[in-house]
Formats: sequence, structure tokens, C-alpha cells
Amino acid sequence: MPDRPILLEVKGLRKHFPIKKGFLRKTVGHVKAVDDVDLCIREGETLGLVGESGCGKTTVGRTILRLIEPTAGQIMFSSKRLSSAGQTERIDITSASGTRLNSLRREMQIIFQDPYSSLDPRMCIGRIVGEGLNAAHGMTDNKEKEERIRETMQAVGLKPEHIMRYPHEFSGGQRQRIGIARALAPGPRLVVADEPVSALDVSIRAQVTNLLLDLQSEFGLTYLFISHDLSVVKYMSDRVAVMYLGKIVELAPAGELFANPRHPYTEALMSAVLVPDPDFKVKRIILEGDVPSPVNPPPGCYFHPRCRFAEATCRNEAPLYRDMGNEHFVACHLSEKLSLQPVVWHR
Repeated sequence: MPDRPILLEVKGLRKHFPIKKGFLRKTVGHVKAVDDVDLCIREGETLGLVGESGCGKTTVGRTILRLIEPTAGQIMFSSKRLSSAGQTERIDITSASGTRLNSLRREMQIIFQDPYSSLDPRMCIGRIVGEGLNAAHGMTDNKEKEERIRETMQAVGLKPEHIMRYPHEFSGGQRQRIGIARALAPGPRLVVADEPVSALDVSIRAQVTNLLLDLQSEFGLTYLFISHDLSVVKYMSDRVAVMYLGKIVELAPAGELFANPRHPYTEALMSAVLVPDPDFKVKRIILEGDVPSPVNPPPGCYFHPRCRFAEATCRNEAPLYRDMGNEHFVACHLSEKLSLQPVVWHR
């Protein structure tokens, strides 16, 4: 993976939501949902993004696609559709607009978390999957469009005769396949998968995760895979980024991260992984206290109020995001001193 070209590079990404009060809706503060995030995704890889609910994972994904406007930062995407002579051109998504932004969105799509609320119940499946193939995205030939819809539906395991049915006629797993087909129809290079299996039954999750891997191999897709299920993330991802309170606190190749965590928050997340053996007792790390408010985050390291290793430096100085070698990055003052336990998957 390190020798592959970078498809997406994010620098200093921030998203602060204003808090408004009073009759005049005066801004009295900001929710720092994403606070100075740096990451890159290489062509053909899967970058897993994990963390507690509310840490900013989904906001990162939607901000990258400009579904939510960023407050600050750069989002550089290597586009092929907007370049000449088949070469790639690095484009800042945050400054793109109009037809240029529409063209970029053909190369970037999203799979939403909830397969029920993400599908319009008044539209048949053919219209839902074909939404991304309208005139704004360059396909005006109805016959060509219908053929593309049928091919995409078959690729995700749906039958062509389902094209005139409505979402209520399908199970949860089938609805998520419809959402995947909708994302694939425009021919994207980057897909943001926002917890695509968390709303599904356990028996269906393996089918959908394997489908995503098969589609990645067949179409050369690149994934930003957002999830809170570490076992799914380990199965899907080449590299994993760990988020806490709007910041990336650790990023490493999946095997390296699970075998050698360097941040106490990563260790605590891993201790919560369920082991399929009722007789095997895993040492759970219980984080004391509540997650600090993103409106008024604590000084120094954001994690220090819940960290059992915290020292005075942690309370007063924000840690630098450092390269520890082997593409392992961590934001922790004590990463060299600590000996943290890896995740235990079996006896």
C-alpha cells in the first residue's frame, strides 16, 4: 500500500457547528465536531475510522464529500474526470463549485448507515439507483441508463426484475444492497461507507461485508469505512484511524494497530471486543467519567480526564501527532513509556 498513489488527502479539517440562542439567534459558542483532522487514503485501500458514538466519524465522512460544508481545512482529491489526456489532477474539494463539483461527486459516493431512512419510500428501486445517472452527471440516454441500473443491481446481488418494486418490499439486507447499488451506479473511485452493517442482523453482516470486498476487487474501489465494530474494521481495513472528540489520536496499518496499540484510548476500545468463547475472560478497561463536551473541550490532551495514565503534562499541553515508525502515528505524550495490551480475538 505505501507505494500506491494518494487518492484523497485531508489537512487541518475542521467542522464547528454554531450554537445559537435568543430571539435574535445570536451565536454563543461552537460544537467542535471535527477539530484539525489530517489523513490520507491511497488508491485501492480501505481506511477504517473508529471511535465512540459522537466522536465525529460521520461528520468527517460527510464533510469530505461536501454534504456538510467544512469550517476550515483542505480536502485534496486526485480526479481523473476533470483532467486532460487521462492524467490525474489534484483538486481542492472545498473550493470546487457548480458543474466542477458535480463532476467530482461522480467519483465520490456514500453508503448511508440506515437502509430504511436513506431510501425514498415513494420511489421505485430503478429510480433510486438511477438518481446518480441523471443529466447533471452526464447520462441522458434512457436505454443506456436502464442498462447501467440493471448491471449495477446484478453486481450487488439484486434481480433485474426488482427494478419496479418499492423499498417496503425488501428486507433490511436487501435495502442496504440497494443503497450500495445507488452509490456504485455513477462509477465512483472513492466510497464513504458510513457504518454500512451496523443496522443489519448479525447473520446478514458477513454477507454485506464480503460483498463490499468483492466490489472493491471488481471495480477498484477505495473505501473510507466508518464503524464502531472493531472486528468488522479489522476484517475490512488496510489501515485504521482512531478518533476521539473530533481528533485523530492514532493511525496505523490494521495489523500493527491491533497488535501494538500506542494510545490508551485505543487500548480501551480494543478491550471491549467480544471474544466468541464464554469461558474466556478478557480484562476490560472501563473508562471512568463521561466524554467531555465538544463545546468546551478540556485543556491539554482531550483524553486526559478519562486516562488512567495521565500526568501533569497531559493536563496542560496538547500532544503532537507523531510518527512512531512503520506508518504508526499517535498523539500521546506517554506513548514511548506505556506497554498497552493488544486486542485478544480468541483463547
